[in-house]
Amino acid sequence: MGSVPLTLDHVECEGRRAFVRVDFNVPLDGGRVTDDTRIKAALPTLLALLEKGGSLVVASHLGRPGGEEKEDLRMAPVAEKLRELLGGMAEVVVAQDVAGRDSRSKAEALQPGQVLLLENLRFEPGEIENDPTFAAALAGLADLFVQDAFGACHRAHASTSGLPGLLKPAVAGRLLEKEIAAFASVFDSPAPPVVAVVGGAKVSDKIQVLESLLEKVDRLLIGGGMAYTFLASRGKPTGNSLVEEDHLETARLVTSKAEESGVEILLPCDHVAADRFAADADTREVEDVPDGWMGLDIGPATRTLYAEALADAGTVIWNGPMGVFEMEAFRGGTAAVARALADSDAVSVVGGGDSVAAVKGEGLEDRIHHLSTGGGAFLAMLEGRALPGIAALDTTP
Repeated sequence: MGSVPLTLDHVECEGRRAFVRVDFNVPLDGGRVTDDTRIKAALPTLLALLEKGGSLVVASHLGRPGGEEKEDLRMAPVAEKLRELLGGMAEVVVAQDVAGRDSRSKAEALQPGQVLLLENLRFEPGEIENDPTFAAALAGLADLFVQDAFGACHRAHASTSGLPGLLKPAVAGRLLEKEIAAFASVFDSPAPPVVAVVGGAKVSDKIQVLESLLEKVDRLLIGGGMAYTFLASRGKPTGNSLVEEDHLETARLVTSKAEESGVEILLPCDHVAADRFAADADTREVEDVPDGWMGLDIGPATRTLYAEALADAGTVIWNGPMGVFEMEAFRGGTAAVARALADSDAVSVVGGGDSVAAVKGEGLEDRIHHLSTGGGAFLAMLEGRALPGIAALDTTP
């Protein structure tokens, strides 16, 4: 995992302003936050800093406004939810801009125990461009930097990469600390056997992930649409299933590398097939996908096979659904993997929206070692890439 960033335990905050980069990119409906999971995940960091006698300048992006102010992407609803969750433990002030006159004056007026929430970072074009002038303006708002937005750490943006290079000390918050520790547990000293479960639509989206995992795991379970490219590469009938014809050779190379490395690859042995890609399609359970039909989920025999492959695992990494998770008829395979993982004694790390949603949908959060808050950042870690938002932090000597 390389050098480990310094944490909140390494900084003094009393009488100082901490700039805290969080991931409050939450879903909104009519100006109301509909899922506050990400806000709750940041509370341990915010409360720890407040308890240390600091004041906070908190910043996040929200949606994709493209460097322009969008009324439906303002941070006011997020501030309202943050006030509710803090429950009177801190006063929350809202800035009318990101790094302009209003935010500067409100930051300078902050008292210990107060929180200033900046306007949407992506209202400023300099954020995504990692503009040094914009990063310097952000740095002028506080005395130290805390990175707690794991979900944005794979982006080299001003608030994630440029700012921590200017505002020192730059340390990891509690959420980021947990994410780094979770990956260390599965990569640095994993309990064997190590099993990876990889799903999703396309092999092309996961090439680097698969190649990286082959160096780390003993067993690789493949599901989702990408499984059909692997099956087709082995001459198996796939009907009208999603097959990336231009990546059949990629699948063969991954299979060959797995054999050379002694990694066992498991592919679906049966399927929930449909006559069309629709929630109300006619479905049937089949061993081979017939012509005119498409595989949209792993079948019951595969669910049993994968559960057995997870039962004796010491460490499990899971990213990606086993079927078309957004449709109820093709959600069973992903849910079955979630239950099998919870029933195992493995140290488990799960990332990706559908995989995490399956765990939560089955009410299994407390039986999984770590649910990652990152999507693209989780994949980047699986690929073994350095994340700009982590690489910019101060590390132990």
